[in-house]
Amino acid sequence: MTLASRIGALRAVSSQTRAARGFMLIELMVVLVIIGVLAALIVPNVLDRADDARVTAARTDVNNLMQALKLYKLDNQRYPSAEQGLNALAAKPTVGAIPPNWKPYLDKLPNDPWGHGYQYANPGLKGEIDVYSFGADGVIGGEAKNADIGSWQ
Repeated sequence: MTLASRIGALRAVSSQTRAARGFMLIELMVVLVIIGVLAALIVPNVLDRADDARVTAARTDVNNLMQALKLYKLDNQRYPSAEQGLNALAAKPTVGAIPPNWKPYLDKLPNDPWGHGYQYANPGLKGEIDVYSFGADGVIGGEAKNADIGSWQ
């Protein structure tokens, strides 16, 4: 074997070992760009679904609180006063008119999905009584995910 053929064989072996060692920087960059594009398309959809789920959970909680308040009224001939609030569903009121046939209507009073307490109005502005959440922003009013969620909806 001549010297030139040996050098050619060594070059072939070294290029094969270089290719077998790993990916080139350009290949890694292409993969990272593809992952970035996919993430940019998927992440906003996932975040919107989380907001929708919180709104649905708040509506469900408001409906459950309204049902508990209706049971309270059936047993006691009136809704809890504004002073007694929603706490009257989980603990016997000690202020205002003490209900004659009180029993626990809820194990504990839930917070809305954003960590704020549910609001109660007696008399209500939109119905005989109102139960509502201020939404994601925690203040009255708002639009989209910040909109108030109430028993009147």
